[in-house]
Amino acid sequence: MNKNKKRFNNKPENNQPAPDAQENENVEVVDNFDAVEDGDEVADAQPSEEAPQEELSLEKEVEDLKAQLEKEKKEYLFLMAEFDNFRKRTLKEKSEIIKNAGEKVFKGLLPIVDDMERGIKASESATDVASVREGEVLTYNKLIKFMEANGVKAYDENDDTFNPDRHEAITAVPVQDEDKKGKILDTIEKGYTINDKVLRHARVVVGQ
Repeated sequence: MNKNKKRFNNKPENNQPAPDAQENENVEVVDNFDAVEDGDEVADAQPSEEAPQEELSLEKEVEDLKAQLEKEKKEYLFLMAEFDNFRKRTLKEKSEIIKNAGEKVFKGLLPIVDDMERGIKASESATDVASVREGEVLTYNKLIKFMEANGVKAYDENDDTFNPDRHEAITAVPVQDEDKKGKILDTIEKGYTINDKVLRHARVVVGQ
């Protein structure tokens, strides 16, 4: 009877597993825990791989913007230099146009001056006044044609309406006729326009 009891007592109480089995189970649990921790590390490592890619993308965008800014800066400086050259060239051309315009006018007057000199020389020994006058008229008409060719014209002599923008009244004469009041009675100096712009105001006598 005692032997049987001893054998019965050697059996694990409360159906607990043997020590070896408990160790195996503990090992499996630890392995699963490590696997979970490894999984968490892998999950945590994914964002850390994307972060450098985003940084590289931002750096590339910054470099592109810097390159674009440098390009636009060079283009701006080039345009500024071109504009400065254009301004200087325009001023030079303008001064040359004014200078050449005066040269052209005086060159056209030289033949008229030659005619006048010949007329003066001929009048020294001329006995016929009519011929001298005829030469003067020809020279005068030549001068008028030259002026008209360059846009210079005299006021219309038939226009007797006083216009303060075109005429200068040097005196006013009382008149009985109401129709002559405010009208031009006499022209002391002719007025001229150049390309429809007043070149010289006419000096006139106005009825009052």
